Amino acid sequence: MTALDTVTAPAVTRHTSPSRGLVLAMLRLHRTALLFWLGLVVVAAGALLWAMGPGADAAWAEYTDMGCDQAAPNLGCDSPGPANSRYQTAVTVAIGLVRLLPLLTGAWAGGALIGRELENGTAQLAWTQSVSPARWLAAKLAVPALLLVTGTLTLTLLHRMLWSADRGAAINVMGWRAWHDTGVFEINGTIAAAEALAALALGVLAGMLLRRTLPALGVAVLTVMSLVYVLDALRPYLWPVKTVVTSLDDGTPGIDSMIVETGAMTASGARVPIPSCSGEPGCDARTGITHYYADYHPASHFWPLQLMETGLLLAVAALAAATAFVLLRRRTGAAV
Repeated sequence: MTALDTVTAPAVTRHTSPSRGLVLAMLRLHRTALLFWLGLVVVAAGALLWAMGPGADAAWAEYTDMGCDQAAPNLGCDSPGPANSRYQTAVTVAIGLVRLLPLLTGAWAGGALIGRELENGTAQLAWTQSVSPARWLAAKLAVPALLLVTGTLTLTLLHRMLWSADRGAAINVMGWRAWHDTGVFEINGTIAAAEALAALALGVLAGMLLRRTLPALGVAVLTVMSLVYVLDALRPYLWPVKTVVTSLDDGTPGIDSMIVETGAMTASGARVPIPSCSGEPGCDARTGITHYYADYHPASHFWPLQLMETGLLLAVAALAAATAFVLLRRRTGAAV
């Protein structure tokens, strides 16, 4: 190489792109929340892994030592011993942490992620550092969403492995943990991850609207709580139910499934509440009931119900995120 070539050769420089720099700055700024999230996942995953291993071994040994059989349990089999109690506690802790995740996510997103930065002016400063407002908001949504979905789906897969194991199924039956129980239903499918995404988007929207830390935090928590409550109440009606009808001699239907509605039927097929005198002599003749009925969801409805509720949650998340972008554009006048 000649001296001239040495002089004229372009220098190779390394620099961090604005988008990458924004992500790194956000991770550093919110490293406490990141460490908290990683810790939550580690604790919940550790509890589930322990329950699948030594916890299940000890509980199963205790279960069989009591002379219990999954098909025909003996009297007293529904009274768990200390090993089973420890197993159930570990699973309950994991489920409880996942159930708290939407509230924690909404509070953090509304308060620290968006509200505090708008209130302190750090967001406006970032918009002057080669980062457009829209790209700033996209990073605020995308990075936490990736972490939330990855961690939540990991816990979901671990819980499904635990739940589907033969010993785990028997122990869960003993502990009265049905597939449709609150908490179990959410963490066994896609709802837990969708709830986290909806909470993130609602928290971001609350922060954009209020631009203050504490008000945004409070509104986000109340909104997420309301959403979870409404969907819990709406869940049984998201998919067509099955109906079982029994005679008066057989009594009210006994179904180990998600019961939506029970009652009595008259000779004309009309549905009426079960009379308070049910079981007393002459009650059926006086009230005119001829059958009992129950509307319910069998275990085969697990995935239809899961996907319907997940779709609603993702629709809420998409609507909240889109509204936040529209609000940002109107306030900053920036389209990109």
